[in-house]
Amino acid sequence: MPIPGSGLAKGLAVTLRTMTKRSHTAQYPEVQPQLPPRSRGVIGLFEENCTVCMLCARECPDWCIYIDSHKETVPAATPGGRERSRNVLDRFAIDFSLCMYCGICIEVCPFDALFWSPEFEYAETDIHELTHERDKLREWMWTVPAPPALDPAAEEPKEIAAARKAVEKAEAAAAAAAAETAAAAEAEAAATQPPTTPEGDA
Repeated sequence: MPIPGSGLAKGLAVTLRTMTKRSHTAQYPEVQPQLPPRSRGVIGLFEENCTVCMLCARECPDWCIYIDSHKETVPAATPGGRERSRNVLDRFAIDFSLCMYCGICIEVCPFDALFWSPEFEYAETDIHELTHERDKLREWMWTVPAPPALDPAAEEPKEIAAARKAVEKAEAAAAAAAAETAAAAEAEAAATQPPTTPEGDA
């Protein structure tokens, strides 16, 4: 059975401990804060990975992502092949005055074209300047930190495993082809070599 007033005593003890500690004032902006590596500051765009699938814009709950594109015809790579059409990005903009930094657009992007940057100092006096166009979003990519190293006990990523298996398979095929070529060369050399006669037959 709890003692009456024990909760109040615990709360007062926490208050007294806090009162005896000196307060720490962050000297911002002279001293920049030490932000965690996964801080959500601003979103950077890696344009080369964007396929204009529109998935980020459709999943955004605030509708703050604006994408414009057009289609281009790509000629056939081989004679007799068929022409293909591909999407070309014309505009990619994010209105950070509407963005609520939920990160859904980064999570749903299947091609790793959007990344979090810890930069947060992009306040503007004009709200229209908070709409970052494609060039500005690409500049934020230079501030995106490198991904953390994998845990030693973690499983190998599927992409790396597939690439490693493909390389090993190609190396094995090349080694087999080289061995077959060497065996064929030895057989050909043995066939063209004149027969040797025993010394007693001379």
